[in-house]
Amino acid sequence: MAHGMEDFIVAENQIVNGDNLGLYAIFDGHSSRKVEEYSQGHLFDNILSEPDVWTSPKRAIKRAYKKTDDEILESMVGSRGGSTAITAILVNGEKLVVANVGDSHVVLCLNGKAKQITVDHEQEKEKQLVESKGGFVLKKPGNVSSVDVQLAMTRAFGDEKMKEHITSEPDITVEDIDSDSEFIILASDGLWKVMSNQDAAECIMEVTDA
Repeated sequence: MAHGMEDFIVAENQIVNGDNLGLYAIFDGHSSRKVEEYSQGHLFDNILSEPDVWTSPKRAIKRAYKKTDDEILESMVGSRGGSTAITAILVNGEKLVVANVGDSHVVLCLNGKAKQITVDHEQEKEKQLVESKGGFVLKKPGNVSSVDVQLAMTRAFGDEKMKEHITSEPDITVEDIDSDSEFIILASDGLWKVMSNQDAAECIMEVTDA
């Protein structure tokens, strides 16, 4: 599913080995739609095919993200473009496993309060990571940072020409879901540039209370 802002999404349920899984994702692309389209079709398959995804989820998901990125780079040699990624797996309504690369993020609403459970991979926050890989972060007019004057984030799928200086390794968070947990919001930076986490949560609450 594609949108004008180049976001691709996943929202589906699967039963895997007796577990009820809610699978949710957003891929926000830049320069081309090929990367997020591939990610949409393959990332969850790669995650769920990891044999230790439930016993060692963080290691398994990191491997699956790397595998997906390697497949993208191998199949799209010379192509432009890349994508952020958020994946959220809700296991039996009791546990939420979230991974992300880039500046899209996830908010969990707890008793009316918004809690961001992902890390935005922006240049100023990860300047040391970029510089350790031989890149640089530059302030452009308008106080906007970019990696090597090209990319507005430090982690992404694809971006072949930038791969020497960025990574597709995700940050991963595991949250217990209980009676205080109301809903989650997955969104790309198009939302977060104009709304705070709390404002977005309150918009959802207004709709659900109507």
